[in-house]
Amino acid sequence: MLQTLEMSGSHFRRQVPIGPYVADFACLAAKLIVDVDGSQHASASGMVRDAARTQWLENEGFHVIRFWNNDLTENPSGVLETIRAALYGSRDTEPQRLIHQCRSRLHPTPARAARRPSPSRGG
Repeated sequence: MLQTLEMSGSHFRRQVPIGPYVADFACLAAKLIVDVDGSQHASASGMVRDAARTQWLENEGFHVIRFWNNDLTENPSGVLETIRAALYGSRDTEPQRLIHQCRSRLHPTPARAARRPSPSRGG
């Protein structure tokens, strides 16, 4: 389903670790998280955990939208319209290519340590 949106200029990743949480789907360029919830999220403790998680993610600058599992099967076009509106401001807005602001300059990959020769490879 989210492949449709990828063709519209967005890119979603599945099972994205963000801080102490894992988002079901995330478009990092738009800082949008899409969570798909099952029945366990309807319990009182599940709702408290979800509220704390959403608060943390929003404090980090993300926008979180949630759908029930059955929304995906019973109303997929409505789900896509909601996601599109969250990405572009409205469901009627012309899609634009979203560009993720890479943080690689802030967190460079550490240099590799010199490798020792491997005895098993004849070194």
